[in-house]
Amino acid sequence: PPSRRAPPRSVMAAISDASRHLEVEFGDIHEQNLEQLKKLNLAIFPVRYNQKFYKNMLNTPNEFTQFAYWNGFVVGAICCRLEPPSGPGPKKLYIMTIGVLAAYRRRNIGRALLEKVLENIKEYPEDIVQVYLHVQTNNDSALDFYKAFGFEITETIQNYYKRIEPPDCHVLSKAVTSKGAGSNPDPAII
Repeated sequence: PPSRRAPPRSVMAAISDASRHLEVEFGDIHEQNLEQLKKLNLAIFPVRYNQKFYKNMLNTPNEFTQFAYWNGFVVGAICCRLEPPSGPGPKKLYIMTIGVLAAYRRRNIGRALLEKVLENIKEYPEDIVQVYLHVQTNNDSALDFYKAFGFEITETIQNYYKRIEPPDCHVLSKAVTSKGAGSNPDPAII
């Protein structure tokens, strides 16, 4: 009878990696599906978000708040807030949350959500020069994830979080260029 040898490890690793990657579709988050986002966030995050969080999210352009769907089911989301400058000048995009249901993690869904937002920035008609977020100082996997996208630690804030340990966070940021780069000239220069 023919020998039934197992495939080499490298072949098995490639098969395993391919089976873990899920292709997702994206969809806007809006008032009609906001309850779905609230339920998703309750399942993913150790904190409850208040109404102000959801109001901020609804006031953000759809390009920066997206659901990830797999087989028609919401499995993740990214929610950002577009922040106006304190004076004349470009805007910043703050990543409020990015999360994926536990059963769907390590399948490149978080990566796809972040890539989608970063791509949308390039086409955005207003001037955006920076994307930033807060990450708990002991969250090494999140730090590695964002560093792989070119984010850098720009600041560490002591006692940022009130109800989780450790309470400290790093601010990670990345310089970006939107389609509208330079469209908000400083009136003092004109």
